[in-house]
Amino acid sequence: MDKNLCRFLLTFLFASTFCLTTASAQTNSAPEGSSQRPIVLHAARLLDIESGKIISPGEVLVRGDKIAEAGQSVTHPTDAQTINLGDTTLIPGLIDAHVHLFLHPGNEGLQTVVESAPQRAIQATLAARADLMAGFTAERDMGTEGAGSADTAVRNAINRGEIPGPRMRMSGMAISILGGHEDAVGFNPAQHVLGNADYANTTDELIETIREQHKEGSDFVKIYETGRDSLRDGKFSSQYQYTEAQLSAAVQEAARLGTKVGVHCNGEPGALYAAQAGVESIDHATHLDEETMRLMREKDIPAVPTFAIFEYFADHAENPAAAKSEHAMFDYKVAEFKKQLAAHIPFAVGSDVGPFPHGTQARELVLMVKFGMTPLQALQSDMLNGAKVLMWQGKIGELKPGYFADIVAVPGNPLDDISVTQKVSFVMKGGVVYKQ
Repeated sequence: MDKNLCRFLLTFLFASTFCLTTASAQTNSAPEGSSQRPIVLHAARLLDIESGKIISPGEVLVRGDKIAEAGQSVTHPTDAQTINLGDTTLIPGLIDAHVHLFLHPGNEGLQTVVESAPQRAIQATLAARADLMAGFTAERDMGTEGAGSADTAVRNAINRGEIPGPRMRMSGMAISILGGHEDAVGFNPAQHVLGNADYANTTDELIETIREQHKEGSDFVKIYETGRDSLRDGKFSSQYQYTEAQLSAAVQEAARLGTKVGVHCNGEPGALYAAQAGVESIDHATHLDEETMRLMREKDIPAVPTFAIFEYFADHAENPAAAKSEHAMFDYKVAEFKKQLAAHIPFAVGSDVGPFPHGTQARELVLMVKFGMTPLQALQSDMLNGAKVLMWQGKIGELKPGYFADIVAVPGNPLDDISVTQKVSFVMKGGVVYKQ
């Protein structure tokens, strides 16, 4: 795509609309890290995510873009701005480890064909804003689905303070094989419709593609490891795309570049190959064998269930037959998740938002609790494991001195009712208030 055109469109759009973001953002719209008055946040409660304890009352002192103090009581500098958030709980900013900023509800395959890359980049900026306002202050975008490296421009605009959005890790296009996942297999081949992935069929091609994406600004590598998943008579099958040796080569190349590999992977033997290779996360993880789960525990590789997208597809199927099939798959996934919980593998939280509306993905936390997690387990998976998956461990995910001031407030106590994460009333990212 024409990156200069995309940058022009982004700048034009937000030159006229950024001031409408929120009243609080109007008064605190300086880029992160800029000089500003200290801010003291006061609320009825604060969640210490690592210990799982609720501190009451809760306060956080913010200086610049970092947390200076957090606890029951903090220093109140004479020049500080105090924000009283009342009967709420202060928690670290939510993390979504699997999003698609460049997708929106509708025909997923068709929108990537009929919408131009600049148009989709503008949609992505709106999606980023919606996610931030919902309390998601950090996200990992798992593929632009045909928009190339346009995500780099969106991420950079966010980082420069030109548009509101979460901290972003971007993959560019996901990587797949010829005829594999996202290769436009639903279209007439004679039309030569471009697929929604970068294609690599050999180890050498994998490494070349990773290098090209890195050159274009990617933060990490997204690989489709499975495709053509099916559930028949209660038996799940999933076709793998890359061998363990190929995935290992990709992981090694990513490590050379200082980054990680996340895989789209629904089942076996692809999941085993991914775990053996040492990927950073196994996303979707509908079915995992015992040996795969053992390796995931041993290597601290989290599964990212993405319940929200499975639920959405089941509830919005195009016909009764499709609905029956999608609901059967969803039920199977729930049963397998309970086995994974019992196996004590690590989890991170990712919703696969995009095909369903941006800003609504806290539903993922609700579903993880509904199907067996405690609210604290879900929140720790989101914040502690999410920070690790996004390679910001020790920088985000906790309310601790020295961490980025990515802070949200929710009504009530999220340990009593996880659904309050769907009702975020206050959002701060990097010391800047975006919602109050």
